[in-house]
Amino acid sequence: MVNELHAIVAELGGAPVLGRSLRTETDLRAAIRQGFPQKVVGEVMQSGHLTLKELADSLDLSPRSLQRRKREGRLARSESDRVYRLARIIALAKHYLGGDDAAPRWLKRPNRALGGKAPLELIDTEAGARAVENVLGRIAYGGVS
Repeated sequence: MVNELHAIVAELGGAPVLGRSLRTETDLRAAIRQGFPQKVVGEVMQSGHLTLKELADSLDLSPRSLQRRKREGRLARSESDRVYRLARIIALAKHYLGGDDAAPRWLKRPNRALGGKAPLELIDTEAGARAVENVLGRIAYGGVS
Protein backbone atom coordinates (compact mmCIF):
# COMPACT_ATOMS: atom_id res chain seq x y z
CA MET A 1 0.00 0.00 0.00
CA VAL A 2 2.96 2.34 0.55
CA ASN A 3 3.71 2.54 -3.19
CA GLU A 4 0.02 3.06 -3.94
CA LEU A 5 -0.13 5.80 -1.32
CA HIS A 6 2.88 7.55 -2.89
CA ALA A 7 1.27 7.31 -6.34
CA ILE A 8 -2.00 8.80 -5.06
CA VAL A 9 -0.19 11.61 -3.24
CA ALA A 10 1.70 12.34 -6.47
CA GLU A 11 -1.60 12.60 -8.39
CA LEU A 12 -2.79 15.10 -5.76
CA GLY A 13 0.30 17.25 -6.32
CA GLY A 14 2.52 15.99 -3.51
CA ALA A 15 3.69 17.88 -0.45
CA PRO A 16 4.09 21.23 -2.25
CA VAL A 17 0.38 21.33 -3.12
CA LEU A 18 -0.96 19.51 -0.08
CA GLY A 19 1.07 21.69 2.26
CA ARG A 20 2.45 18.71 4.13
CA SER A 21 3.95 15.30 3.64
CA LEU A 22 1.53 12.37 3.61
CA ARG A 23 3.58 9.30 4.48
CA THR A 24 0.95 7.04 5.99
CA GLU A 25 -2.71 6.28 5.53
CA THR A 26 -3.31 8.01 8.86
CA ASP A 27 -1.76 11.19 7.42
CA LEU A 28 -3.95 10.84 4.33
CA ARG A 29 -7.14 10.38 6.36
CA ALA A 30 -6.29 13.43 8.47
CA ALA A 31 -5.70 15.52 5.33
CA ILE A 32 -9.04 14.41 3.85
CA ARG A 33 -10.84 15.26 7.09
CA GLN A 34 -9.21 18.68 7.21
CA GLY A 35 -10.01 19.27 3.53
CA PHE A 36 -7.47 19.37 0.73
CA PRO A 37 -6.18 22.73 -0.48
CA GLN A 38 -8.09 23.84 -3.56
CA LYS A 39 -4.89 23.59 -5.67
CA VAL A 40 -5.40 19.80 -5.63
CA VAL A 41 -8.28 20.24 -8.09
CA GLY A 42 -5.98 21.65 -10.76
CA GLU A 43 -3.41 18.93 -10.15
CA VAL A 44 -5.96 16.15 -10.61
CA MET A 45 -7.40 17.85 -13.70
CA GLN A 46 -3.93 18.06 -15.24
CA SER A 47 -2.95 14.56 -14.20
CA GLY A 48 -6.08 13.00 -15.65
CA HIS A 49 -6.23 15.31 -18.69
CA LEU A 50 -9.70 16.37 -17.55
CA THR A 51 -11.77 19.43 -18.28
CA LEU A 52 -13.50 21.20 -15.40
CA LYS A 53 -16.82 19.70 -16.52
CA GLU A 54 -15.39 16.16 -16.68
CA LEU A 55 -13.88 16.58 -13.25
CA ALA A 56 -17.07 18.02 -11.76
CA ASP A 57 -19.19 15.23 -13.26
CA SER A 58 -16.86 12.52 -11.99
CA LEU A 59 -16.96 14.04 -8.50
CA ASP A 60 -20.73 14.64 -8.63
CA LEU A 61 -20.16 18.34 -7.98
CA SER A 62 -21.09 21.39 -9.97
CA PRO A 63 -18.33 23.33 -11.70
CA ARG A 64 -19.54 26.38 -9.74
CA SER A 65 -18.91 24.56 -6.45
CA LEU A 66 -15.35 23.85 -7.54
CA GLN A 67 -14.87 27.46 -8.60
CA ARG A 68 -16.28 28.66 -5.26
CA ARG A 69 -13.71 26.54 -3.42
CA LYS A 70 -11.00 28.46 -5.24
CA ARG A 71 -12.00 31.57 -3.28
CA GLU A 72 -12.36 29.66 -0.01
CA GLY A 73 -9.00 27.94 -0.46
CA ARG A 74 -9.95 24.53 0.89
CA LEU A 75 -12.26 21.70 -0.14
CA ALA A 76 -14.89 20.30 2.18
CA ARG A 77 -14.26 16.87 3.72
CA SER A 78 -16.70 15.12 1.35
CA GLU A 79 -15.18 16.87 -1.67
CA SER A 80 -11.68 15.92 -0.56
CA ASP A 81 -12.79 12.31 -0.24
CA ARG A 82 -14.18 12.36 -3.78
CA VAL A 83 -10.98 13.93 -5.13
CA TYR A 84 -8.98 11.26 -3.33
CA ARG A 85 -11.14 8.55 -4.93
CA LEU A 86 -10.55 10.02 -8.40
CA ALA A 87 -6.80 10.42 -7.78
CA ARG A 88 -6.65 6.79 -6.66
CA ILE A 89 -8.37 5.59 -9.85
CA ILE A 90 -6.06 7.73 -12.00
CA ALA A 91 -2.99 6.39 -10.17
CA LEU A 92 -4.17 2.78 -10.59
CA ALA A 93 -4.98 3.31 -14.27
CA LYS A 94 -1.55 4.83 -14.91
CA HIS A 95 0.14 1.97 -13.10
CA TYR A 96 -1.78 -0.85 -14.80
CA LEU A 97 -2.10 0.70 -18.27
CA GLY A 98 1.47 1.90 -18.42
CA GLY A 99 1.59 5.61 -18.77
CA ASP A 100 0.36 9.11 -18.53
CA ASP A 101 -1.42 9.10 -21.90
CA ALA A 102 -3.06 5.67 -21.90
CA ALA A 103 -4.81 6.09 -18.56
CA PRO A 104 -6.77 9.27 -19.37
CA ARG A 105 -7.86 7.79 -22.72
CA TRP A 106 -9.01 4.59 -21.01
CA LEU A 107 -10.91 6.55 -18.35
CA LYS A 108 -12.89 8.45 -20.99
CA ARG A 109 -13.63 5.55 -23.36
CA PRO A 110 -16.80 3.43 -23.00
CA ASN A 111 -16.00 -0.01 -21.61
CA ARG A 112 -18.10 -3.14 -22.18
CA ALA A 113 -17.09 -4.55 -18.80
CA LEU A 114 -18.70 -1.47 -17.25
CA GLY A 115 -21.96 -1.78 -19.14
CA GLY A 116 -20.82 0.45 -21.97
CA LYS A 117 -20.07 3.35 -19.64
CA ALA A 118 -16.76 5.18 -19.52
CA PRO A 119 -14.91 4.56 -16.24
CA LEU A 120 -14.94 8.29 -15.54
CA GLU A 121 -18.76 8.24 -15.58
CA LEU A 122 -18.88 5.72 -12.74
CA ILE A 123 -16.42 7.28 -10.33
CA ASP A 124 -19.11 9.58 -8.89
CA THR A 125 -20.13 6.79 -6.48
CA GLU A 126 -18.11 4.44 -4.30
CA ALA A 127 -19.80 1.43 -5.91
CA GLY A 128 -18.90 2.72 -9.38
CA ALA A 129 -15.32 3.40 -8.34
CA ARG A 130 -15.07 -0.18 -7.03
CA ALA A 131 -16.36 -1.50 -10.36
CA VAL A 132 -13.68 0.51 -12.17
CA GLU A 133 -11.03 -0.80 -9.76
CA ASN A 134 -12.21 -4.37 -10.44
CA VAL A 135 -11.82 -3.88 -14.19
CA LEU A 136 -8.35 -2.40 -13.67
CA GLY A 137 -7.49 -5.41 -11.51
CA ARG A 138 -8.58 -7.78 -14.28
CA ILE A 139 -6.45 -5.84 -16.74
CA ALA A 140 -3.48 -6.03 -14.38
CA TYR A 141 -3.76 -9.76 -13.99
CA GLY A 142 -4.38 -10.64 -17.61
CA GLY A 143 -8.16 -10.68 -17.76
CA VAL A 144 -10.08 -9.22 -20.67
CA SER A 145 -11.70 -5.89 -19.94
